[in-house]
Amino acid sequence: MNLDDLMAELEGLGTEQNRKIYKRHGSGDNVFGVSFAHLGAIKKRIKTDHLLARKLWSTGNADARALATMIADPAQSSLQEADSWLVGVRQHGLIDMYTKDVVSRAAYAREAMERWTASEDEFIGRAGWDVLGQLAASDPSLPESLFSSRIQEIEARIGTAKNRTRETMNQALIRIGTRTPALRVQALAAARRIGKVEVDHGDTACKTSDAVATIEKIWARTGEGTSAPQAAGTKKAAKTTSKKKASTPAKAAVTRKAAGTKVASATSKKTGASPRPTRKP
Repeated sequence: MNLDDLMAELEGLGTEQNRKIYKRHGSGDNVFGVSFAHLGAIKKRIKTDHLLARKLWSTGNADARALATMIADPAQSSLQEADSWLVGVRQHGLIDMYTKDVVSRAAYAREAMERWTASEDEFIGRAGWDVLGQLAASDPSLPESLFSSRIQEIEARIGTAKNRTRETMNQALIRIGTRTPALRVQALAAARRIGKVEVDHGDTACKTSDAVATIEKIWARTGEGTSAPQAAGTKKAAKTTSKKKASTPAKAAVTRKAAGTKVASATSKKTGASPRPTRKP
């Protein structure tokens, strides 16, 4: 598809109301204000096109970049490219989209997580902790020890972390706490010691998820019988799970897409967007 034609289409789909909302959520001025319903329709039409995704990202336009995350191919992405895409990005919702749809599904996901969580940059740090949360919810191959150590790190660092990094550390703690019964105990203990996490959401109606309440709510809805590695984020597990009751908290976290995603929900309600986690151009 021709980039110029696609950009013209995106511009025509934008609305002033969405532009105002997206700007309040950090999009900057280079934004058309395209709803996620429209972006989703375009994604279905294009499917996967990594070369086009690269071109869209290079425009710097918030809507184009959001679409880029939807059509990018994780298999064609590299850690070097991921590093370059994050340079200068200060739109937290866009970072969440990119880490969820591309980075966490790529072969370098764990390496990116290790590198970015160590960063002092507010938004690169955010990307790293978001990747960790995504891996906790969707990768059953990772050892429990990895997440136990990260719980300790979150507790030690969250109090001094920068605003948007702190927000995603809290979300990661929630996702880890819904992975297995043992991690639930550790995450809840840490969350209680941490106490209320304060995040400045700017001029929006967004609120910070309470880690203890959210973890407990997910477990209450799913029961607490099976550890996550048997079911977390896998289609095979989803087919064998009872329709009436999910077999694991981690699967529920994936299907509900609720842990630490109130920001996106608030935005979606205002824009008519489909309720995807932290989906804001």
